[in-house]
Amino acid sequence: MSAPTCKLSVKVQPNAGRNEVVGLSNGVWKIKIGAQPDKGKANKELIEFISDKLDIRKDSITILKGTTSHNKVLSIEGLDPSAVSAALSSGLK
Repeated sequence: MSAPTCKLSVKVQPNAGRNEVVGLSNGVWKIKIGAQPDKGKANKELIEFISDKLDIRKDSITILKGTTSHNKVLSIEGLDPSAVSAALSSGLK
């Protein structure tokens, strides 16, 4: 049996004051990232932030689409969609 894989749609706002999950709208997670979108810094910080939130290894997360866009599709190995949603929504206001 293979490990579950989840596809996650995110809209990233770089240059934010801090890293945080803002919310979920129409199936797209809005996430603020403190790094600048320069030479992949924001993508790297996004992966680090999500791996911390989900308590998984960074190499379990891959950007499938949108490496140079605010809108991205991520592949997350080892977690099903409900576990990802629960982890990302914890701490939302």
